[in-house]
Amino acid sequence: MDFDPQLISGRLVRRYKRFFADVRLEDGSLAVAHCPNPGSMRSCLPEGARVWLSPNDDPRRKLRYTWQLLEAPDGWVLVNPVLANDLVAEALRTDAIEELRGYTLQRREVRFGEASRVDFVLSGQGARCFVEVKNVSMALGFGRAAFPDSVTERGTRHLHELVRVRAAGTRAVLLFNVGRASADTVEPADDIDPVYGAALRHAIAQGVEVLAYRCEFAPNRVVLGTRIPVLLP
Repeated sequence: MDFDPQLISGRLVRRYKRFFADVRLEDGSLAVAHCPNPGSMRSCLPEGARVWLSPNDDPRRKLRYTWQLLEAPDGWVLVNPVLANDLVAEALRTDAIEELRGYTLQRREVRFGEASRVDFVLSGQGARCFVEVKNVSMALGFGRAAFPDSVTERGTRHLHELVRVRAAGTRAVLLFNVGRASADTVEPADDIDPVYGAALRHAIAQGVEVLAYRCEFAPNRVVLGTRIPVLLP
C-alpha cells in the first residue's frame, strides 16, 4: 500500500484526549494531527520521536493531518489501525497470505453473530472463510509484540463469534496484522486483558485458526510481509 499524497514528517510532542497529537513539523510549526488509534498506545509514544503524517486539504475536515507511522527506537510502527484491513485486503488480492490462497471472492464488513461485523468473508470452490483482523502495535521488547494494549470487550466478542462460526462448520481465522517492524513473535497481553487472553486460547482449542503477519516498511509504503509465530505463554 502506497501513501498518496506522500507523508510528511515531524516530531511527536504529545498525544492527548485519545484522538489528538501535537507534532512539531520540519518547518518548526506546531500541527494538531488526528490520532486514529483509540488504544493506550503503550510503547508508541516516545517524546520527540519522528512521526509521519498524511496531509489532507479537504476543507470539511477539522484537522489537516492524520498520524500514520512512527519511527520508534526499535523500528517502524503502524500507528493507524484503520489501515490494517486495507493491508490485508491488498495481501488477499495478491495471494500474499499463503494460508488464505484459493478464494476468489471477498466481502468486507459483513454482519455476523448477534451484533458484530466480521472484517472479511472469503468464498471459493464451494467453501467460505470468516477472517477477523486485529492490528498489533505494542512492543514488549526483545522482539515480542502483544495484543491488546488496552481492555477490548469488542475483541473478546469477536473471538466468541468466530467460535460460533467454526462450530457451525465454517472456517474461521483471526489474523494479527503486526504493525511493528521489530516483532518476531506476537502473544496475548494477559496482564492488560486476561479475559481476552482466555478467549483467545478457548478459540484456538475450538478450531479457530490464528495467524500473524508482520508489516514491512519502505518510504511511503507499507505491505503485509512475513508470517511470525503466535505464542501462548
